[in-house]
Amino acid sequence: MEVLDYDVVILGSGIAGLTAAIHASRLGKGNLKIAVVSKLHVMRSHSVAAEGGISGVLYPQANQDSKELHAYDTVKGSDYLADQDAVERLVNGAPDEIKFFDHLGVPWNRREKGMIDQRPFGGMSVPRTAFAADKTGFFMMRSLYDELTSHKDIDIFNEHFATNLIRKGNRIYGIVAFDLSNENVKAFRSKSIVIATGGASRIYSFTTNSYSNTGDGTAMAFRAGLPIKDMEFVQFHPTALIPSGILITEAARGEGGYLKNSEGERFMEKYAKSKMELAPRDIVSRAIISEIKAGRGMRDHESGLYYVYLDLRHLDPEKIDEKLPMIKEITIKMINLDPSKSQIPIRPAAHFTMGGIHTNIDGAVMLDASRPMVGTWAAGECACVSVHGSNRLGSNSLSQCSVWGRIAGRSAADFALKSGNAADSGSFFAAAEEEESDIHKIIDARGSTSPYELRDSLYELMEEHMYVYRNIRGMAIARKGISALRNKFKDIYIEDKGKAFNTNLREAFEIHNLLDIAWIVSEGAFRRHESRGAHVVAEYPKRDDARWLKHTIAIKSAAGIKFSYSKVKITKWQPEERKY
Repeated sequence: MEVLDYDVVILGSGIAGLTAAIHASRLGKGNLKIAVVSKLHVMRSHSVAAEGGISGVLYPQANQDSKELHAYDTVKGSDYLADQDAVERLVNGAPDEIKFFDHLGVPWNRREKGMIDQRPFGGMSVPRTAFAADKTGFFMMRSLYDELTSHKDIDIFNEHFATNLIRKGNRIYGIVAFDLSNENVKAFRSKSIVIATGGASRIYSFTTNSYSNTGDGTAMAFRAGLPIKDMEFVQFHPTALIPSGILITEAARGEGGYLKNSEGERFMEKYAKSKMELAPRDIVSRAIISEIKAGRGMRDHESGLYYVYLDLRHLDPEKIDEKLPMIKEITIKMINLDPSKSQIPIRPAAHFTMGGIHTNIDGAVMLDASRPMVGTWAAGECACVSVHGSNRLGSNSLSQCSVWGRIAGRSAADFALKSGNAADSGSFFAAAEEEESDIHKIIDARGSTSPYELRDSLYELMEEHMYVYRNIRGMAIARKGISALRNKFKDIYIEDKGKAFNTNLREAFEIHNLLDIAWIVSEGAFRRHESRGAHVVAEYPKRDDARWLKHTIAIKSAAGIKFSYSKVKITKWQPEERKY
C-alpha cells in the first residue's frame, strides 16, 4: 500500500470541492501540497448537471431586492428549520461568489446594458437567480477546472474511490482509497481534510441524480462515528422527465412554463395561488402527486409511472432556444418531443439531500453539540450547515457550494499552515492496513447475494414507502426492510474479479453506502411526528413547532443509531404559517 502525504486533502470534485481546492491554494501561496481525490474524472462530477442557476442579490435597486429579503425567502422556504445565522452567511456571501465565477469566465446570460441576467425561481420574491442558459453547473465546473489546472500545488487523483476516513480521537488524519484503474490501495495522510462528496439521492431509483451520487462521504463520516443531521429531509424536484428521471430545470417554470393535468387544467392555482408554478419545490411536488392520486394524471405504459404535463408551448421558440436550449435538446433526444410543440411528461423525483454531515456555521465538522473535529471540514450537499432546513429553494444550492467551498478551503489551508505533522506514522499506517484488509475482503467476497439485488430491493422500499407522502406503517416497513438488507450485504459476492475498472466492485461499495444512508433516512423519518417541508406524514399532517422545531442528529452506536436533537438557531424570523 502506498502512503501519500499532503497538507490538505479534498475528497470530492464538484463545485464545492474544486472551489475549496482553489481557495486553499490561493491562501497557501505555493506553500501547501493539496490533493483532490475523486471517484470520477473531475469534469464528470454531478455538479455539471446543475441547470437553472445560482442565487444572489446582485442589483438590489434595479430588482427591488435585498439580502434580508433573500434570507427571509430562504428561511420561509425551509419551513423554518434552517439555522438563520447560516442563512445570513449564505446571502451575504452569494453575490461575491457570482462575481468570482464571472472573473473565472462563466458566460452568464446578460441584459442589454451588460448586467448579469437573473430569472425567477420557486419561493423567491423577486428574480435573483443568475444563469448561463440552462447549463449553469457545467459552465461553473468548466471554469473551476480550467483554473485548477493552473495551480501547480494541486494534485488531482481521478477515479480513486475512497472507502474510509481514518479517525483517531477528535481528528481525521486522512483517507483510504483504491485506484479504480488497477485496485491498488492508497492512504492519503493529511493535516486537514475537506469532505465535499455531494448528495445521496441514489437511494431512490427515480431520481434526477447521476449514478455516482451515492452519499459516500456522508456514509463514511457516519461509520467513523461523526454526527449526521436532518437526513429525513430529501427534496423531490417537481419536474423530472418520464421515464428517465432526467432533470427538467425549474428555470422552465421560471421562464413561464405551466403545469397541467389530464384535463388541461393549470392546477397550481388550487395549491399556491400567489406563486402558482413558482411555489417552493415541496409544495409543487405534493400538488403534482395530489393531482395524480385524484385521477388527473396520465400513465406511461413503458415505465408504469403516472405523470402530469409541463407546458412550454405558449413560450416564444426563440426564448426556449436562448434560455432553455438543453431542455429542448434533452426532450428531443430522449423522447423525440419538441417542447415548443408538445407538452413534456414529468413527475417528482428525488433530487437533493437537505441533511448531511453535521457542521457549524464555518463548515467545521462537529464531534458533538459544542466541539468541532480538529482539522476537518465539509462543504456542499454532503454538509448540513443547516442553510436549507427541511426544504431547499432552487438555486440556493450552487450558492451554498460556492460560499462554503471557499470557507472550508481557506480554513483547511490556514489550519495546515499552522499545524505540525499530520499523524503518528505507526498508528496511521496500522489503521490504513486494517482498511486495506477490509477492502480485499469485499474484493474476495464469495457469498450468495448479488449486491444489485439488494439495490433493487432498496429502491422498491424507498419508492413505495419514503416518497413525497409518507405514513407510519410504510416507514416502519422501510426501516425494517433496510435493516434486513444491511445484514444481507455481509453475504454478497463480487462476480467480476478483474483489476482494471471493475465497476462491479465499485458499485458494491456504493451500494454499501446507499444502505447506510437509507437506514439513517428511514429511522430519522420514522421518529419525526410532524409534516415539515419535504417530510410529509399522513398521521401528522401539520407542522409542530412546539415539539419538532429542532434538528435530528444521528450517530452510529453499538446498538444501531443513537438519535438526539438540537435547537434551530433563530435570529430575526419567528416561525409563522407558510402561505404562498
